[in-house]
Amino acid sequence: MRGLEEEFIPSTPGKFKDKTYYSGNRQFHRCFASTSTMFLWALFLLALTASYLSFQSFMDSGTRYLSSTWGSLHWEKQVRDSAQIHRVNGMSVLVTGAAGFVGSHVSIALKKRGDGVVGIDNFNNYYDPSLKKARKNLLNLQNVFVIEGDINDVHLLAKLFDIVAFTHVMHLAAQAGVRYAMENPKSYVHSNIAGLVTLLEACKNANPQPAIVWASSSSVYGLNEKVPFSESDRTDQPASLYAATKKAGEEITHTYNHIYGLSITGLRFFTVYGPWGRPDMAYFSFTRNILQGKPITVYRGKNRVDLARDFTYIDDIVKGCVGSLDTAGKSTGSGGKKRGPAMFRIFNLGNTSPVTVPMMVAMLEKHLKVKAKKHVLDMPGNGDVPFTHANISLAQKELGYKPTTNLQTGLGKFVRWYLSYYGYRQEKSVK
Repeated sequence: MRGLEEEFIPSTPGKFKDKTYYSGNRQFHRCFASTSTMFLWALFLLALTASYLSFQSFMDSGTRYLSSTWGSLHWEKQVRDSAQIHRVNGMSVLVTGAAGFVGSHVSIALKKRGDGVVGIDNFNNYYDPSLKKARKNLLNLQNVFVIEGDINDVHLLAKLFDIVAFTHVMHLAAQAGVRYAMENPKSYVHSNIAGLVTLLEACKNANPQPAIVWASSSSVYGLNEKVPFSESDRTDQPASLYAATKKAGEEITHTYNHIYGLSITGLRFFTVYGPWGRPDMAYFSFTRNILQGKPITVYRGKNRVDLARDFTYIDDIVKGCVGSLDTAGKSTGSGGKKRGPAMFRIFNLGNTSPVTVPMMVAMLEKHLKVKAKKHVLDMPGNGDVPFTHANISLAQKELGYKPTTNLQTGLGKFVRWYLSYYGYRQEKSVK
């Protein structure tokens, strides 16, 4: 069937075969032309409305996107609100690695006592990011705003220091782990050296300059055999790339302290453990494997000597971190120029009571009420050291640092958290 246009339009434009037909239907054509015009206008208005709605939807989605992206007005407000101090003589602290194990605990402790806290974390996948997201949720409940970003992002750091005059920086972001360095060495250089320098540059350029407390590691003692380890001991024999990057960090921070007047305190952590801990740590992976009925690998040192670690409970580490912030002297520089000497300190934060790995496993078996299936092997040459033991007399004197949680008690708290977090029922795990 021909269409309506074909039926009423002449075959030859401008010529009509039947004038009578055209004359008699002139009114009809006028009416149709009017109707067609209205139809076209209706289509136009419909298209215009659809375009407006699409544009409005785009703007709304764009607004939502911008509100959650760093640099937006909403984002800036979240940063300022989180940095707000709620106690007399409080501090405003930028915590790097805030969704990490130590970072999340320190952030909550500071926020609970009324300090301002802003966190930053890159949520990398070195271990399960969902655990980091869960820690972030805990921080959200405490009104701590955690920014997803990298400490190597110069523009992000500059923006943060432009928005908030941070009095302190708690630098805990790092690529952790000894063995992983053999698989991905560049990640350690990126985070532990380049990231540290980027952060120090931002702190140097800030006005006022913040005081800095940062996480070094007991691994810097490397192949030392003298125990307990003291801050004055040699640290030029690292046994792993991780240890080497932390040792490099100590030298780099000393340089920035000397040249730019940054107040810097380095903390050498000794085997931190506890609830919300890192899944790559031995006590954590042992717990998982024991509950799942899988064997665990227990390494031993030369001459079949058991490995030993100075296990330090997370609450004790937090006390040392907060004490370091509270006693940190002010930086003496301004706009990158030093006006005088600034504080530079390094402290051991340990428990002073090393426990062998087999003893730690026995404690886990007791708390889990499950016998472990153990494979005992000689320690491979992967950068691990046979023992750690902290001398904490300097931290006791300067910070009032005094650990109070022994390994038996601390592992009990960890196990209760683990069973709850991963949905185990204690009675079902008994064998």
